[in-house]
Amino acid sequence: MNQRTRLVSAVLLVVWATILVWQVVEHRQVELAARRALINRAKDISTTLGIVLRSQRRFGVISKDRLESALNELLRPEELTSVAMLNAAADVVASSGAPIDFEVKGLVPTGEHWGERSVTLMNLVDLGTNVTSEAEGPRPTLILPRSDIPGFGTNRVAGTNTLINATNAVGGTNVMARPGHRQRGEGRPPFGRPFWMSETEYKAAIEKQGVHSFVLALSTSSVQTTTTRDLWLRLVIAALASVSVVGFGLAWRNLVKSSELEVRLVRAAELNTRLKEMNFAAAGLAHETKNPLNIIRGMAQMISKQETAPDEVRQKARSIVDEADRVTAQLNEFINFSRPREVRRVKVALNAAVAEVVRALGHDLGDKSIRLTVAEDLPGIEADEQLLRQALFNLLLNATQAVERNGEIHVTARRDSATEAVLEIRDNGPGVPVENRTDIFKPYFTTTQKGTGLGLAVVQQIVLAHGWEIECVPNDPRGAMFRLSHLLLAADA
Repeated sequence: MNQRTRLVSAVLLVVWATILVWQVVEHRQVELAARRALINRAKDISTTLGIVLRSQRRFGVISKDRLESALNELLRPEELTSVAMLNAAADVVASSGAPIDFEVKGLVPTGEHWGERSVTLMNLVDLGTNVTSEAEGPRPTLILPRSDIPGFGTNRVAGTNTLINATNAVGGTNVMARPGHRQRGEGRPPFGRPFWMSETEYKAAIEKQGVHSFVLALSTSSVQTTTTRDLWLRLVIAALASVSVVGFGLAWRNLVKSSELEVRLVRAAELNTRLKEMNFAAAGLAHETKNPLNIIRGMAQMISKQETAPDEVRQKARSIVDEADRVTAQLNEFINFSRPREVRRVKVALNAAVAEVVRALGHDLGDKSIRLTVAEDLPGIEADEQLLRQALFNLLLNATQAVERNGEIHVTARRDSATEAVLEIRDNGPGVPVENRTDIFKPYFTTTQKGTGLGLAVVQQIVLAHGWEIECVPNDPRGAMFRLSHLLLAADA
């Protein structure tokens, strides 16, 4: 990994981490905003609660039954679940809704407690409302049972519609329009103790039944819904960011690899050009070497035929002729190997091509009494006829040299698919060791003393030029088999 790649990777990691941190912070902000919205709703409810207290109070006293009936009008399962009025000792004086599980005595004034499914709020003084101080007069409101209030029945409980209108209109300038109701600040005189109570009874009632504070329990379902929806959104954004970062990283890696590959291809092209130039030069040198070699061969042949020459000289002259023939054959193989392969595809009948090669090898086959069998139903293929014959010649010559006297060679072919065929040349010779089955196609690799090591290399060149494949596999029970695959069948084959 180079320095530029490391820098890009570091930048991607920083961007990814920044996006994740940003999503966490934004989710926290959404959660806090949802909580603030719920607290603001609690403000509205506490204002409505103050209206209820004022509407129900007569002479500083409120009937507990009527108050709880009115409080029931405020309850909403999905919003406000419980309301409780407390005295100075934090004991419940009046309540409505489900019991509050939280230990209210543990709530400090103006405190709040967030549970798993609800939030418990006390007094809400810090939110701008103070129901207990809004009770008209310096003395707290008393909540008494119906039987303890003389002449009960003259007061009317606020109806459902009135409370709903009060709840919806909270925050406006005209919260509740009741005949005879005075707004705060209109100079309404404070109430003293109720006329039917003595001062001692009144003080005792204040301690036990005077409204000192109140507690609201609200459902946090709206907060949970908002935060859950936002959490999924943040997770999707984080996932997309992660996929984008990973994708960009992979794209960068592919770009780097492509750039390196292009550089390698340019260098390989330059090296290939140099190799071609050297190949042409070597082929030209080999071709030029044949001319003086032919002269040497001709002179040695003339000396070997002179009857006046000593036998020793004539024998050495014949040896010179044989060595010149051997070197000439090697030069011809080299020139053939270095020649560019230009494929000109035509329809070729395999039976005719193999038969012509067999005729050319007739002398070699006859010397070793080799039995060569060619299948009669070889299909027609599309190939360069001259190159195909050369490849078949080298393969059959290789098999002829490999088998012993009275050996066998078989040439077969079969259809591999609707458009391709496979050609196989088998012999019952010694076979090719496993470790040499790949190396035999390399130039100048040979397992025989007479071989030049270029015959199978030329075959592989021809095979690759046609887009075929060649492999050497064992021929059960004995020998070797050369298999040419992906031969393109002729259109009417």
